[in-house]
Amino acid sequence: MKKKGNLKYCVIVLILSWVLSPVLAQQANTLSHRYKVAACDWMMLKRQKLGEFKLSHEIGADGVEMDMGGLGKRDTFDNKLHQVYFQELFKKTAAEYQIEVPSIAMSGFYGQSFLKHRNYRVLIDDCIKTMQVMGAKIAYLPLGGCGNDWKTDDEQRRRLVSRLHVAGEMAHSEGLVIGIRTGLSAKEDIKLLEQINSEGIQIYFSVQEALDNKRDLYKELKTLGRKRICQIHISETDGVTLPHSKNIDMHRVKEQLDKMGWSGWLVVERSRDAGDVRNVKKNFGMNIRYLKEVFQRDE
Repeated sequence: MKKKGNLKYCVIVLILSWVLSPVLAQQANTLSHRYKVAACDWMMLKRQKLGEFKLSHEIGADGVEMDMGGLGKRDTFDNKLHQVYFQELFKKTAAEYQIEVPSIAMSGFYGQSFLKHRNYRVLIDDCIKTMQVMGAKIAYLPLGGCGNDWKTDDEQRRRLVSRLHVAGEMAHSEGLVIGIRTGLSAKEDIKLLEQINSEGIQIYFSVQEALDNKRDLYKELKTLGRKRICQIHISETDGVTLPHSKNIDMHRVKEQLDKMGWSGWLVVERSRDAGDVRNVKKNFGMNIRYLKEVFQRDE
């Protein structure tokens, strides 16, 4: 009887190994990458839509940056993941397609001011809870909605710094990081981070922003350094896909990041072919494949 039991056990183990080995191998391969590649769900017209995981899988991405949902004049984000049903459904679907969620974006703050919103603590708390549901470690907080006055007005800057410190401490207490996009140069970002004085706030670096402001992309990365950059948005101003960009030497970007000892997620925002802007799968697929070819080829 004991021999039959052992034989049955061995057969079960062999079957499970055969079934699971491709999955485990793919997961192990994904985990081994120094650089991983994702895309923004809202830029792929999939903001908090279940189809974002299938699409991310089809274009070859390692992950997807999920958005918190619209904000507008609301007190809270239009966030499906407030509901347990959607929490479980999104987690299950992400696992099914083996798509990670490295970050949660608060893109609503492109249009609304983080400096002035009366409910900012609740919004940050909502984002943190959503990150915990999806296993994300980074939140994306653009400061575009704050305008530019805070950059020159001392009182507004003090208020913004105070709010960012509070947000950073909320995130840090949960082992998470909020990455901010400021519009400032690398040197100015360093000064701002020193004023904020929270381990929970880092820079979410934007390649496009460096290009748009005529800054030296590679020097900006070097100046900020490994410990101040939590994640990177890699995009060119709409009109050209990344493989055809004349403004970004992607191999040089990788070389600079290698020298810095940086590792993490590279997230595509847009960079669409001007002649075919509505073809999401083509544009994002091309960008994802190119980044993986450059950043994962030698791994």
